[in-house]
Amino acid sequence: MPELLARLQTALADRYRLDHEIGAGGMATVFLAHDLRHNRRVALKVLKPELAAVIGAERFLAEIQLTANLQHSHILPLFDSGEAVVSRESLVASDSLATSDSRLTTFLYYVMPFVEGETLRDRITREKQLPVADAVRITTEVASALDYAHRHGVVHRDIKPENILLHDGQALVADFGIALAASRAGGGRMTETGMSLGTPHYMSPEQAMGEREITARSDVYALGAVLYEMLTGEPPFTGTTAQAVVARVLTETPRPMLPQRHTIPPHVEAAVLTALEKLPADRFASAAEFAAALGNKGYASAVTTAVLPGATRPGAPPARRPAPLTIAALAVAAVATAAALWGWLRPAPVAPLNQFSIALRTGEALQAAPPTGGSRVAISRDGRRMVYLGPGEGNPRLWVRRMDQLAATPIAGSEGGSSPFFSPDGRQVGFIQNGTVVKVASLEGAPTLTLYDRANSTAGDWGDDGFVYFEVDSGIARVRPTGGTVEQVYSFAADKGVAGTEWPSVLPGATGLVFRTRRSAQAMGDFEIMGMTLPHGQAHVLTRGVLARYSPTGHLLVVTADGKLIALPFDRKKVEVTGAPIALAEGIGVRNGGFNVDVALSGNGTLLYTTGGAAASRRAVWVSREGSASEVDPAWDPQGSIEEMALSPDGKALAATLGRGGRTDIWVKQLPSGPFSRITFGDTSSVRPAWSPDGKEVLSLNDRAGQGVGSINAHRADGTGAGRRVVPSALDFGQVQPSRDGRWLVVRTSVSGPTNADILAVRTGDTALVPLVKTPANEMFPALSPDGHWLAYASNESGAMEVYVRPFPETATAKWQVSTTGGTEPAWSPDGRELFYVNGKTEMIAAEIRPGTTFSVGEQRKLFSVDPYLRPGSYPRFAVSPDGRRFLMIREGQLSQQSELILAENWLQVLRGKP
Repeated sequence: MPELLARLQTALADRYRLDHEIGAGGMATVFLAHDLRHNRRVALKVLKPELAAVIGAERFLAEIQLTANLQHSHILPLFDSGEAVVSRESLVASDSLATSDSRLTTFLYYVMPFVEGETLRDRITREKQLPVADAVRITTEVASALDYAHRHGVVHRDIKPENILLHDGQALVADFGIALAASRAGGGRMTETGMSLGTPHYMSPEQAMGEREITARSDVYALGAVLYEMLTGEPPFTGTTAQAVVARVLTETPRPMLPQRHTIPPHVEAAVLTALEKLPADRFASAAEFAAALGNKGYASAVTTAVLPGATRPGAPPARRPAPLTIAALAVAAVATAAALWGWLRPAPVAPLNQFSIALRTGEALQAAPPTGGSRVAISRDGRRMVYLGPGEGNPRLWVRRMDQLAATPIAGSEGGSSPFFSPDGRQVGFIQNGTVVKVASLEGAPTLTLYDRANSTAGDWGDDGFVYFEVDSGIARVRPTGGTVEQVYSFAADKGVAGTEWPSVLPGATGLVFRTRRSAQAMGDFEIMGMTLPHGQAHVLTRGVLARYSPTGHLLVVTADGKLIALPFDRKKVEVTGAPIALAEGIGVRNGGFNVDVALSGNGTLLYTTGGAAASRRAVWVSREGSASEVDPAWDPQGSIEEMALSPDGKALAATLGRGGRTDIWVKQLPSGPFSRITFGDTSSVRPAWSPDGKEVLSLNDRAGQGVGSINAHRADGTGAGRRVVPSALDFGQVQPSRDGRWLVVRTSVSGPTNADILAVRTGDTALVPLVKTPANEMFPALSPDGHWLAYASNESGAMEVYVRPFPETATAKWQVSTTGGTEPAWSPDGRELFYVNGKTEMIAAEIRPGTTFSVGEQRKLFSVDPYLRPGSYPRFAVSPDGRRFLMIREGQLSQQSELILAENWLQVLRGKP
């Protein structure tokens, strides 16, 4: 086709120089070309015109971009794609290409690297059968590429030896997603061309039958067929025509491999036969599982291999040879019967996922997440009732609503409650009150019962063993739903750096428990999901995440720090993750540093969750004293998750903890619209920023790989120079604040195991820590007054967090209580005349500080609700501007999204259909 080559060269002369044709397949002709822009050799593949005519340029080029984002060591990347317009005169030499009466024909092309080597087809042709080790290695490499693509939503659809390149012995999968793009763009019109997507010898039965929904299990089948051919010299099914091959694919069982080649390990044969099962549900759920089976010498398939034609089973009498007519009749009957059976046996269509935004009536609306943390929703196991946090008289309370009714009903005795969880029979609801009391309410009118009043709990769960599980100061405990002895099932007291456990979830049958742990000074993206067998198994890390729930499909559903919902194949008896993660959804609400997440799953597949609050949508905002919010810089996209912020003394810059790419660092943003620059580097996580009094340095806490090394470092705010260690210590710090005169550093230790947080101080240039407030209670949020005379902090010494003030540094000489209805996060106005804090109703309070030599509080005024703004764990959620008129805060998503409640039906069916 020299004329076509010349015309294509003319059409693409500004980008590529075509040398010569190097191959042709069912969908494309391949040319060796030179990429002029990048001075490199490439393989330029031109789609056959009849295929391009059916698909259309715009749709094909849009679909093929899916593959451009696949970056894997065993996937041949997509460099470029486009269309070339060629005059019809150049096509007369090839009638097969002359499909249009117009004078111009559009060719679609895509560009990939030119790989010096050979295809797997070339090697099979040359060697007939490959060494077992080579065949298994190549399959494993291809499987890793497929698994990666499947997790990104791309199914290849045309795995065959021709599409597997061998470069320096390593496998590279080519044409990734080309068949998918053709299928999506061309739809049913593909049959009009007489062309098929896929190659009959490697087609799965469902693909051969023309099923519209092709899953990753189809690629597993094709890869199994390729390995079968590498080991035996032939594909599992052969025939003189494509129709004959398809008939055998649909009706016959693959011949056993060991009689053909005795050196094939039995577990390899077993894995191949599992991959080649007719029904997708009987194959491996993922390419990763296939690869794992190939490496597991103990793997055994449930497949029963057929006896080879002409052979007899040991001890069986010789059979008479049937007449030729009988053979023909049997063959026709077998094909007809198999076709009928396929219609009966093939998987039923997966029920569609239906999602609805639940509208709650006025006076019954979902309330803001409580400051003590927890979930706001629960759903019964049968999916017939939901409980949620609704309005109450003074404090929010729990409401119950049947799914077949429009109205909800308040639950008596649930005031101040959150984190509801159903009993297994759905007749009772447990909940956490004010973060410390575990209660059980009846949905049938019985009185509410208190089970335990000294918890330190974000959430709870009700196991099939009849126990209620909840969090305590040093781990997870359980108690009978009628009260009685509290038994601790997990303790982190001996685990250095662990600061707390949250979100206990009991596995079915109470065989195990999953929960979250977090460490001192740890970014939310590094929180870990743990698992253990019950009642006293050894806890071990399962994955990173904020919250986990078990799905009856055999998956662990995990909510990540950035609001994604993923599923991991999970063995609940061993309490172990068994496969790669599967992406399910985005936009799950993750608030308050991971302490507020609303996700509930029923046993029949109904998922209940709230949206908004995803880390990627966080924005820095100024909030006025009247509560109006405006973005600090509307054009600023931090490209990561903002966890905490601190404002420089002059108000001209902010320092932020930013999670990006699996690590956390301190960045500085020049206000209002200046650059955003990273100032910490290295192998540690840097969190909890604080400015030096002169604004030239930013102090931060360092956490090496989540182990809490207990040091305070300082870095120049302009990013120059190396960081310096300010306070080395064996303690784990949770917050640091310099005094305005630069003479002191006030620090707060982290809660770790049974050890409560204390407030200490160290003089500048010294390393000796001086206790300021050290009691059996938790002392949090230290804040020095601008004149250095007063230390404000929050403590739960009374049973609830309240704000107190002591003289500094003589803190033992006096103490005043500022708040009376709960209080946290104290912060001084720059002139020292006001003390701001958040009360128990999550309202910003401005307390007047009267002038004088002794401390005295005057009028206290409510300013606005802080519910829409992020509270990053045990770090203040706001900073005060130099004029005292505005507050720097973090807003999660759009305010309108904060109370959107989503109900998703048929979630389990959708998850079962995932590879």
